[in-house]
Amino acid sequence: MPNAYDLIVIGGGLVGGAIAWGAAAQGASVALLDEGDVAFRAARGNFGLVWVQSKGAGMPPYAHWTRRSAALWPDLAGRLAATTGVDVALEQPGGFAFCLSDEEFETRASTIRRMHNESGDIGTRMLDRAEVRAMVPGLGDRVVGASFCPVDGHASPLFLLRGLHAGLHALRADYLPGRRVDRIDAAPHSFTLHAGPDRFTTGKLVIAAGLGSRDLAPQVGLSMPVTPLQGQILVTERVRPFLHYATHVMRQTAEGTVMLGDSQEDVGFDVTTRVAVLRKIADRNMQVFPMLKDAAIVRMWAALRVMSPDGFPIYEQSTRFPGAFSATCHSGVTLAGAHALALAPAVLAGALPAELAAFSAARFEPASPI
Repeated sequence: MPNAYDLIVIGGGLVGGAIAWGAAAQGASVALLDEGDVAFRAARGNFGLVWVQSKGAGMPPYAHWTRRSAALWPDLAGRLAATTGVDVALEQPGGFAFCLSDEEFETRASTIRRMHNESGDIGTRMLDRAEVRAMVPGLGDRVVGASFCPVDGHASPLFLLRGLHAGLHALRADYLPGRRVDRIDAAPHSFTLHAGPDRFTTGKLVIAAGLGSRDLAPQVGLSMPVTPLQGQILVTERVRPFLHYATHVMRQTAEGTVMLGDSQEDVGFDVTTRVAVLRKIADRNMQVFPMLKDAAIVRMWAALRVMSPDGFPIYEQSTRFPGAFSATCHSGVTLAGAHALALAPAVLAGALPAELAAFSAARFEPASPI
């Protein structure tokens, strides 16, 4: 049958791309249907962290899933480089979250203690100013200390997206841009997708369409109540290498530019930058590294995170239409390793692992009265 696949993934961003690549690497016939460049592509605005130290406070399964993904990342990066020639610029030297006041330091320390008690120790520790300066020269006077996690890192979101798409091509999977899915006809283990004049059929389907997932999911008996949360980023000109670690609001890329973030604003689907927000980002980062005051800003943008009501991912298989899966998160880079090398094989096997049970959208349903 034409346009028939073992697996179809809706959404060609980092989440959908990683799952599609992972399934194709297992030998499945895969199609990745993508709305194209008109989509609100979170990957284009992603900061690029592979961040572990504070992911999952209050939800240990998320902490463990994040740690697993960080551990899988070198394998993913190596396989993409070997098969496509794309270097995704993965580095995992550890990461800092800088504190600019005693109050910030105590709040951060409380979070780290909570993570340790809930999810176990991964070596994250609080460092005073002298300890931080010994590892990171050039700090401003306002920095009183930081948390440091030895397994944090960063990668290039754009090269990752390119590598995943190039990898799909190398594996003879079909990347099909300009296919906005209008309707899904669903039966257990049988799905027909309508994208304009085109029809596609599959026995397994993953909805990973970012903010578009909200409308598609109910057609296969799933719920994906995601909403946009805007973030803004500034990028400096290339400067001499000075930052050899990841940080929660700043990272120096392999090319030498410095990315500065971050912000969180609930402004709907607006991707307009705001001077007041950008000024606040720049001011804080210059307090951490005063040398940045001499660096020219060459780019700035706003992009939309894909957020669930509690900020944690959603993974689920439809009980009404088995074979249909949901996958969404706001950590497309951090979780790429797990999506490609753990989630994709589970989807092909037809069952999500028990460790992902906590990510069902059922957690957002009102509690039944006693």
